[in-house]
Amino acid sequence: MKAVTYGAIVVALALLLAGTGLAADPGGGAELSPVPFDRTLTTGLTGVDVDRARASGRVIPRGQVFYSQYEYVVGYYGTDALVAGATGSRQTAQFGQPLAVFVTDLAGTDPRLTEDGYVTLPNDTSPGWTRAEDAWFVVGTPARTPAGPTKVPFADRAAARSFATAHDGRVVDWTTLQDRLADDGAAADHRPPVADRQRWADRAVERARESRDRPVSTVVGTHPGAVAAAADRLSASTNRSPTPVVLGEDAPTLDAVLDDAPANTTVRLLPGRYDANLAIEKPLTVAGSGTETVLDGGGDGTVVTVDAPAVAVTDLRIVGVGTANTGDVESEDASAWDRHIRLGYGHGDAAIRLRDANRSLIERVDVETPSNGIVALDSDGAVVRAVTVDGTAGFDGSMSVLPMYSRLVVEDSHFDGGRDAVYAHYADGMVVRDNRVEHLRYGVHGMFTSDVLVANNTIHDVHTGINVMSRPTGNALVGNHVRDSSVGIVTAGSASHVTGNVLADNEVGLSIGTTRSTYRANTVVDNEVGVRSTTTLPTNDVFENDIVGNDRAVSPGLATLEQWAVDGRGNYWGPVPGVDRDGDGVVDRAYDPTDAVDRSARRSPVANALAHSPAATLLDQFQGAAPGLRRPSVVDPAPLTDPVAPDRLRTNNETAA
Repeated sequence: MKAVTYGAIVVALALLLAGTGLAADPGGGAELSPVPFDRTLTTGLTGVDVDRARASGRVIPRGQVFYSQYEYVVGYYGTDALVAGATGSRQTAQFGQPLAVFVTDLAGTDPRLTEDGYVTLPNDTSPGWTRAEDAWFVVGTPARTPAGPTKVPFADRAAARSFATAHDGRVVDWTTLQDRLADDGAAADHRPPVADRQRWADRAVERARESRDRPVSTVVGTHPGAVAAAADRLSASTNRSPTPVVLGEDAPTLDAVLDDAPANTTVRLLPGRYDANLAIEKPLTVAGSGTETVLDGGGDGTVVTVDAPAVAVTDLRIVGVGTANTGDVESEDASAWDRHIRLGYGHGDAAIRLRDANRSLIERVDVETPSNGIVALDSDGAVVRAVTVDGTAGFDGSMSVLPMYSRLVVEDSHFDGGRDAVYAHYADGMVVRDNRVEHLRYGVHGMFTSDVLVANNTIHDVHTGINVMSRPTGNALVGNHVRDSSVGIVTAGSASHVTGNVLADNEVGLSIGTTRSTYRANTVVDNEVGVRSTTTLPTNDVFENDIVGNDRAVSPGLATLEQWAVDGRGNYWGPVPGVDRDGDGVVDRAYDPTDAVDRSARRSPVANALAHSPAATLLDQFQGAAPGLRRPSVVDPAPLTDPVAPDRLRTNNETAA
């Protein structure tokens, strides 16, 4: 019976392979022609960069590749991405051999370079397409895309030479370009760019906190005796004579006191409740006496508006924030969606709004708000640290911290309730670290924001712990702990790092939607779904993760096969079929967490025997040789025998118990 079954499978598979026509001759693409680029499956640049380039009239050289065993045409933004896609071993393993490669043809379009090196075309001309093997590429010029320097392609050699002469470049053919990029290319760097971003954040905090050392020019309170005594104490300890101000006697409002205070000094607020809708328009420090100093906005508008750099607001409590989410739109050419966000959130009521307030500091401030907490508009290097924001329950309200067009540092803070703890909108380079988040919609929510560091945050009981959207690039999500939420981490974009995170007891632990990114040393444990993949192009490096104890280890995306291993090291799934004959910590049999047989093999002797059967082995080999026949699946070709981070697994089990 076994022989009959095995033979039938061999015959069936042979007939199936013969009928598919998938064993295509790599030279069989002679009759293929380019398709409209919006019909390709694109990669290589973020949606943000593409939209910005289109809006400003910039041209990004593009390419498209037809693969022998892939149903989609893959489009690449940038010549470097195109070369990698046409020659890389990962792509050929997943998609088969390239049948035809096409590239942008700028011949006859009179391309120009802007001062920043971006390619533009006069008179709204549009480039065509040419086969890559027939193209000429100009290298060594200032030409660039948002991803960096680029090679400029032409179908006509004379046109390429003319452009090279005008911009001090040289001309190479397709073969030379591939060899050049192969020689220049280095092994993938799987180390997240944490150290440099932490150093920048440390410097930003140090600069912002210098404002705490300003001399006290004014002491403000509501009781004459307390004001006089505090002024005398400061005068004796600092050899300066701060001005005592009793509100209602020496000044009508706190706003008037701030107007009169000299720049680069400190206004000290004694304990008490102050009616406040303040405007700070010069470098000034407003320092309270802890939570007993209360600024009350009366429920009408923003409580503190900062319109100057190097302002500090410290050691006080803010209540009475308004609930309106309306305001003026600053940018007429912004998209309707962008205008909506700036109007609804960036210009809505807030406890504190920073506007053009570079290097400002918000420290040890407690906020109670039905709307926004701290909004930072165009305020580079501003710092929010050691704050507490209590928002409304049930995901209502707005954002606890909202950096918009601002490279902000948010650290050592606690956010409870409201919509999002940190909502980043075009806040490239932001650092969010060492915060505690609970009972919100999203913990950290990135929109159109690249090159951020989100590190060592503890998040629980939210809808989504960290949600990266709008196809950004270069983000690093490192060392975060998300528990008891709908989704732990959701990613999008490219060239990012997700490492060292603990995702436990969520409905979905990790949702992968990036390209060309690294997922390493994460602990994904006791979730309903451990890892959900939503990618169509399997270009991520997923290895050395502990993915154990989940009801369903992996939910595959649209990619016909994703291989999760790098340099012979896969992931730890718990006990899996196979043995470690070499003693190198790697099981000698591939493991498919999306396959019913492999999933059951750990618990069922029958399933384990089936997983090792000749028929199952033959089917695996056949699907490996014919990507076009694969179902969406994930395969770990080198599963690990031991956990990567056993201490984290042990700690999680103890916490759960």
